Amino acid sequence: MEKEYIQYNRINDVSITDDQSPTSFPSHWHNDTEFTLILKDGCRYRVRDEIITPEAGDIFMVWPRELHEIIHVPENGSIFIQFSSKIIDNNIDILSASRFFKKYHLLSQKNNPELTGYIKDKIFSIQDIFSQNPHFAETRCKQLIYDILMRIGEFIIEEQREQIGSDRFSGKAWEYIRAAYSYISEHSTENISQTDVAEKIGLSPYYFSKLFNDYSEMSFPTYIAGIRVQNAISLLANDDLSITDCAFMAGFQSTTTFNKMFLEVTGCSPREYRKLHRI
Repeated sequence: MEKEYIQYNRINDVSITDDQSPTSFPSHWHNDTEFTLILKDGCRYRVRDEIITPEAGDIFMVWPRELHEIIHVPENGSIFIQFSSKIIDNNIDILSASRFFKKYHLLSQKNNPELTGYIKDKIFSIQDIFSQNPHFAETRCKQLIYDILMRIGEFIIEEQREQIGSDRFSGKAWEYIRAAYSYISEHSTENISQTDVAEKIGLSPYYFSKLFNDYSEMSFPTYIAGIRVQNAISLLANDDLSITDCAFMAGFQSTTTFNKMFLEVTGCSPREYRKLHRI
């Protein structure tokens, strides 16, 4: 099990692998999202303990920090795009639904031809951008990725609504979660508590805690620590700031907590991450 560090050399936060797509790759994980367009039958993947055998035309999806393996892919059997978790983390709409996204790893062309065809066209468009390198290439790629995420999100939200019921999946609950994510995003560098967020969006601390855990599948402290780690990652790019400065500016109240959470989220220490960033 290895941590993979994805280098975005040509376009910031986005990469595509087509003619050099690997036929196998050992078990690994990364902080990025990966969408694979399956071009040939015979592909086999593993996500955690699940074996996935997509067919040509399917879309295989790996979400941030998921352990996965390419068991076998025929030569020239796939194209995949990888993009930074910041693209999801910086969009409150998609972030609010990310708990449901992570339940899905395969979209079948047989069952969802319109959706998979739409994603296929967008991936080919990203491939064209990389080959032609037009003006605003980064913006064009990210716009296409948001198009993909939005269409997948609409599909998943409707499926989840049918499975868990409209009452639990109410629009009002969704708005509370979205408001909470938005407030946390704006104030994550401050010393805010779960009670502060609950009061801001008009809920009792008890009900907010339950709602937040249901939707996020993690506790409030774990969630906000992850946001602060992302804050710190941006700050570490500035060599004029010490690692301690980065920790406190990101919103952490102690360097001990910062180092512990940074290692859990990224798989390396802040110092190691900074060295990697310079490469």
